[in-house]
Amino acid sequence: MWEFLRREAIYLWYYTDILVRQIFWYWVMGVAIGSLVSVFVKARLHAFCERLGKRLSGGTGWLLGSLLGIASPLCMYGTVPICASFSQKGIKEDFLAAFMMSSVLLNPQLVIYSIALGPKVLAVRIVSCFLCGVTAGALVHYGFRGRNFFDFKGFQEPENHDIDPRWWMRLLKNIGRNLRATGPWFLLGVFLSALFQTHVPAETVGRLFGRHEGFGVLLAATIGVPLYVCGGGTIPLLMQWLADGMSLGSATAFMITGPATKITNLGALKTALGIRNFAIYIAFVACFSLLAGLMVNVFLE
Repeated sequence: MWEFLRREAIYLWYYTDILVRQIFWYWVMGVAIGSLVSVFVKARLHAFCERLGKRLSGGTGWLLGSLLGIASPLCMYGTVPICASFSQKGIKEDFLAAFMMSSVLLNPQLVIYSIALGPKVLAVRIVSCFLCGVTAGALVHYGFRGRNFFDFKGFQEPENHDIDPRWWMRLLKNIGRNLRATGPWFLLGVFLSALFQTHVPAETVGRLFGRHEGFGVLLAATIGVPLYVCGGGTIPLLMQWLADGMSLGSATAFMITGPATKITNLGALKTALGIRNFAIYIAFVACFSLLAGLMVNVFLE
């Protein structure tokens, strides 16, 4: 018994050490860059969004709205109140849909984390999230003409924590909040990946999520719902799965459904959408993630 536990501990430590060495500095850079954007760029970015949203409509609005959503450093509980403020100032709902959808899926910090997955996976993640935002904007534009898709009653602009007059203190406080928010999930992701590497054979991953199985894309999209808690925490898992044979399409599906159905995000979205439109949102995410995963497998694998 003791010999088994000792051997188990050695294996876990070995794989944990490898994973930490591989992705630790990406996590550090993500925290630092995310805090820099939040402290020095966020206010200007959202003011720019407000100006553009009033002027642009149609395809140009969806494209820029989705890009700006990816660039926004806010989590969903910050994005929804910001969009409520935009809506009160007359910004069109299709622009808001594109902005909010891509903001749910990606932010500058998660982009930096995802560099650890390699350039191909990073590019697919950015492009698929961008297209998801654009598609959401188009669907709201054509499907809800003359009707409101969002209900922002009761939402107020999020509290600004970066108010210290000293810029360096604002930055340090923001870094501290980022570390507290992402650190435990990063460590949990590393531990789960090490546990996975120790006990799950690589051929099992290849069989379940392999390149030529549509079922693998569907399964990855499905497990993204319960497994996704924090973007940084899922990077070690994705690294391990991809190394063990997971197809790029399956990873794409997971990277869309995970953040889009993250439980904390769903709470804010349900309040802003209402029951009927919330169901439409879930159906859209499921269909888009499955289609995106299948297309990636067909054209990029």
